[in-house]
Amino acid sequence: MNRTLTRCLLAASIAGLTAASAAQASTTLRMAHFWPGASGVNQEVFEAWAASIEEESGGDLRVEMFPSGTLAKPDSLYEAAANGIADVIATAQGYTAGRFPLSQIVELPGVATTAAQGACVLQTLYEEGHLDEEYADTRPLYFFTTGPGGIHTIDTDVQVPADLEGLRIRRPTAVAGQMLENMGASPVGMPAPDIYTSMQRGVIDGLSFPWEGLKGFRINELVEYHTEVPFYTLIFVATMNQRSYDRLSPEQQAVIDANAGMRWAGNAGEVFDRLDVEGKQEAQDAGHTIREIENPLEHPDWQQPLQDGIDSYLAELEERGLPGREVYEAALVASEACAADQG
Repeated sequence: MNRTLTRCLLAASIAGLTAASAAQASTTLRMAHFWPGASGVNQEVFEAWAASIEEESGGDLRVEMFPSGTLAKPDSLYEAAANGIADVIATAQGYTAGRFPLSQIVELPGVATTAAQGACVLQTLYEEGHLDEEYADTRPLYFFTTGPGGIHTIDTDVQVPADLEGLRIRRPTAVAGQMLENMGASPVGMPAPDIYTSMQRGVIDGLSFPWEGLKGFRINELVEYHTEVPFYTLIFVATMNQRSYDRLSPEQQAVIDANAGMRWAGNAGEVFDRLDVEGKQEAQDAGHTIREIENPLEHPDWQQPLQDGIDSYLAELEERGLPGREVYEAALVASEACAADQG
């Protein structure tokens, strides 16, 4: 073997080792959530976020996705971020009952009319410092919400609250459950991934859900009636284990920081609003019955149970020594500002 060939082989070997070392040096973050892998939320929010992280880090950061509760169950996702089972998670705060009481003020009717507005309001409250204590054990990346959720049933045409009497309706959170109870329904708590089989087995007669979820979790296959009464907004957080963040290099941390805050709250809000349109269109194409209740807080049939729910929740927070009304007022101010910015 001549010297030239030897040098070429040696150079190729060194290059290969260098590439392998670089690959080994890259950091993989485990991200867990409860949405199906094929859902628009996973693909257009979380996979898009992961792609942005990898691109902006030059491949130095990678994200391994665990959808559908495969790494942690829906009601354990936040704990998975706090204790390091996952590096990053996205979850609904309401799945951990009572842990995020001030954040859940954004779920109250009248705070947001779109997902983009809701995401802006929730992110604003966090950035203004109203919610710091609720997330002290993780490092929040961005906040977002669904669009307003309505009521969807298998075979009951709900036109007024009295039509809900005796119906077992899945509620996403205790806040929404209180509203449903005020309307006469029997709320049943369960994570979103359990809804489909529960409806098939007759455990529930219907559910409260935004249009996005009806498509993402295939619920339009099982329901026939929809009452578009915007009585709650489900809130979410994408957050990171603090130790996982601290282990990153300054350059990697800068990439994470650049893909956080209002930028990604807004991206998620836009995706949810678009998926709401698609979910409703799917129901319309299937010939479902859709009732639309505009401005329920001013509607003679719906106003009282919803206003009672708002007052009851804020009073409960005050009894716990929390600044519920202060944060509620801040949420309404943010709501107006976010609507103006998006208008």
